[in-house]
Amino acid sequence: MPARQRLAPETLHPSLWLGHQLGRRGDSGLPSGFAALDAELPGGGWPRACLTELLQSRAGIGEIRLLAPTLVRTQTRHVMLFDPPMQLAAEVLQSYGLDLDQVLVVSTRSRTLPGTDSLWSLEQTLKSGHVGAVVAWLPPRLRAERVRRLQLAAHNHDGAAFVIREIAVADRPSASPLRLSLRPGGADQLRIYIVKRRGPPKLEPLMLQLPSVLSAAAKRRSDTARLAEPAIGRLSTT
Repeated sequence: MPARQRLAPETLHPSLWLGHQLGRRGDSGLPSGFAALDAELPGGGWPRACLTELLQSRAGIGEIRLLAPTLVRTQTRHVMLFDPPMQLAAEVLQSYGLDLDQVLVVSTRSRTLPGTDSLWSLEQTLKSGHVGAVVAWLPPRLRAERVRRLQLAAHNHDGAAFVIREIAVADRPSASPLRLSLRPGGADQLRIYIVKRRGPPKLEPLMLQLPSVLSAAAKRRSDTARLAEPAIGRLSTT
């Protein structure tokens, strides 16, 4: 009788992978719209049914432009934005391809208990499984237990779920299987560090070119100013 064929461990189940490999999932990821980023994400895109954490020092560095291609792909159902810290211009969202009739903005920070209602609303939305994509700006100093509850709720959500947090939590443990640190990289550029993923570590950042919101003249001025910065100034931002 022929010898019994030995199967590689990573072929037994989608949740298994070798340490040098990117993790696999039973379903493919949602394309991010950036080929270089998809190549570094398990499943070849943004994961479904779990949280993706985006860590940044301040809002408005390009996070909406980063997520816009995926939000557009999922807007056959509603796209929900929880507690954006800035006023979102309707014409800008439309320029990214978003259908405003499919975008719901939930604002809870002005209530008596800031953060509490937003987390409950976000948790219920994820549990419902009826939303195309979710983007939530979480309150600062959130306990790990609350993030774990959101991660468990996201198991019922078959789309993408992004939570945006302060960069200070990058060194703290989190239940989210994918964590990225976002930093500005120049005019219409975003530098992305992979803090955590199902797979080997990646020390070098990705530099993504975002859709431009600057005129050609303004972009030239920004690039010229950045190149003219003293070397010590540039190093301090890395």
